[in-house]
Amino acid sequence: MWCTKYRRKILDKDVKKDLKDIVEKICLEKRCDVLAFDVVEDHAHLLVEVDPQFGIHKLIKQLKGSSSHFLRKKYKNLRTKVPTLWTNSYFVSTVGGAPLSVIKKYVESQNLT
Repeated sequence: MWCTKYRRKILDKDVKKDLKDIVEKICLEKRCDVLAFDVVEDHAHLLVEVDPQFGIHKLIKQLKGSSSHFLRKKYKNLRTKVPTLWTNSYFVSTVGGAPLSVIKKYVESQNLT
Protein backbone atom coordinates (compact mmCIF):
# COMPACT_ATOMS: atom_id res chain seq x y z
CA MET A 1 0.00 0.00 0.00
CA TRP A 2 1.16 3.52 -0.74
CA CYS A 3 -0.54 6.88 -0.29
CA THR A 4 -0.84 10.17 -2.07
CA LYS A 5 1.06 13.12 -0.63
CA TYR A 6 -0.84 14.55 2.37
CA ARG A 7 -3.43 11.78 1.77
CA ARG A 8 -5.14 14.10 -0.72
CA LYS A 9 -8.14 12.51 -2.42
CA ILE A 10 -6.93 13.11 -5.97
CA LEU A 11 -7.12 9.68 -7.56
CA ASP A 12 -10.30 10.00 -9.60
CA LYS A 13 -11.77 7.46 -12.02
CA ASP A 14 -9.50 8.36 -14.97
CA VAL A 15 -6.35 8.46 -12.86
CA LYS A 16 -7.25 5.11 -11.29
CA LYS A 17 -7.59 3.49 -14.71
CA ASP A 18 -4.24 4.85 -15.89
CA LEU A 19 -2.57 3.82 -12.63
CA LYS A 20 -3.87 0.27 -13.00
CA ASP A 21 -2.54 0.15 -16.57
CA ILE A 22 0.89 1.36 -15.43
CA VAL A 23 1.06 -1.17 -12.59
CA GLU A 24 0.06 -4.05 -14.86
CA LYS A 25 2.61 -3.02 -17.51
CA ILE A 26 5.51 -2.68 -15.07
CA CYS A 27 4.65 -5.92 -13.27
CA LEU A 28 4.54 -7.73 -16.61
CA GLU A 29 7.96 -6.30 -17.55
CA LYS A 30 9.43 -7.31 -14.17
CA ARG A 31 7.79 -10.76 -14.27
CA CYS A 32 5.70 -10.11 -11.17
CA ASP A 33 2.20 -11.51 -10.84
CA VAL A 34 -0.51 -9.04 -9.83
CA LEU A 35 -2.96 -11.04 -7.73
CA ALA A 36 -5.14 -8.09 -6.70
CA PHE A 37 -4.96 -4.33 -7.13
CA ASP A 38 -7.33 -1.60 -6.07
CA VAL A 39 -7.12 2.16 -5.91
CA VAL A 40 -9.04 4.39 -3.52
CA GLU A 41 -9.11 8.19 -3.70
CA ASP A 42 -5.95 8.60 -1.63
CA HIS A 43 -4.07 5.29 -1.73
CA ALA A 44 -3.45 2.06 -3.62
CA HIS A 45 -3.46 -1.56 -2.45
CA LEU A 46 -1.45 -4.16 -4.32
CA LEU A 47 -1.17 -7.91 -3.77
CA VAL A 48 1.72 -9.07 -5.90
CA GLU A 49 4.03 -12.05 -6.18
CA VAL A 50 7.63 -10.90 -6.61
CA ASP A 51 10.81 -12.89 -7.12
CA PRO A 52 12.77 -12.49 -3.86
CA GLN A 53 15.96 -12.04 -5.90
CA PHE A 54 14.44 -8.96 -7.55
CA GLY A 55 13.07 -7.49 -4.33
CA ILE A 56 9.81 -5.82 -3.46
CA HIS A 57 11.56 -2.51 -2.75
CA LYS A 58 12.77 -2.30 -6.36
CA LEU A 59 9.27 -3.01 -7.68
CA ILE A 60 7.64 -0.40 -5.44
CA LYS A 61 10.27 2.19 -6.37
CA GLN A 62 9.61 1.53 -10.07
CA LEU A 63 5.82 1.62 -9.65
CA LYS A 64 5.75 4.84 -7.65
CA GLY A 65 8.35 6.61 -9.77
CA SER A 66 6.94 5.70 -13.17
CA SER A 67 3.33 6.27 -12.19
CA SER A 68 4.11 9.64 -10.64
CA HIS A 69 6.01 10.78 -13.72
CA PHE A 70 3.34 9.63 -16.18
CA LEU A 71 0.26 10.71 -14.20
CA ARG A 72 1.59 14.17 -13.28
CA LYS A 73 2.53 14.72 -16.91
CA LYS A 74 -0.96 13.74 -18.12
CA TYR A 75 -3.13 15.33 -15.41
CA LYS A 76 -2.44 18.98 -14.61
CA ASN A 77 -4.41 18.86 -11.34
CA LEU A 78 -1.88 16.35 -9.96
CA ARG A 79 0.87 18.92 -10.51
CA THR A 80 -1.01 21.78 -8.87
CA LYS A 81 -2.58 20.08 -5.83
CA VAL A 82 0.52 18.33 -4.44
CA PRO A 83 4.28 18.87 -4.77
CA THR A 84 4.79 15.16 -5.46
CA LEU A 85 2.17 12.50 -6.18
CA TRP A 86 3.19 9.89 -3.59
CA THR A 87 4.54 10.02 -0.05
CA ASN A 88 8.08 8.73 0.49
CA SER A 89 6.77 5.74 2.44
CA TYR A 90 4.87 2.57 1.66
CA PHE A 91 3.65 -0.45 3.61
CA VAL A 92 4.69 -3.99 2.70
CA SER A 93 3.84 -7.22 4.43
CA THR A 94 4.39 -10.83 3.49
CA VAL A 95 1.33 -13.03 3.25
CA GLY A 96 2.96 -15.99 4.93
CA GLY A 97 0.40 -18.51 6.14
CA ALA A 98 -2.69 -16.44 5.41
CA PRO A 99 -4.86 -17.80 2.59
CA LEU A 100 -4.40 -15.75 -0.58
CA SER A 101 -8.17 -15.72 -1.13
CA VAL A 102 -8.68 -13.82 2.14
CA ILE A 103 -5.99 -11.25 1.33
CA LYS A 104 -7.30 -10.85 -2.22
CA LYS A 105 -10.84 -10.30 -0.94
CA TYR A 106 -9.56 -7.64 1.47
CA VAL A 107 -7.72 -5.74 -1.28
CA GLU A 108 -10.69 -5.90 -3.64
CA SER A 109 -13.09 -4.71 -0.91
CA GLN A 110 -11.21 -1.43 -0.35
CA ASN A 111 -12.98 0.45 -3.12
CA LEU A 112 -16.60 0.37 -2.06
CA THR A 113 -17.71 3.07 -4.49
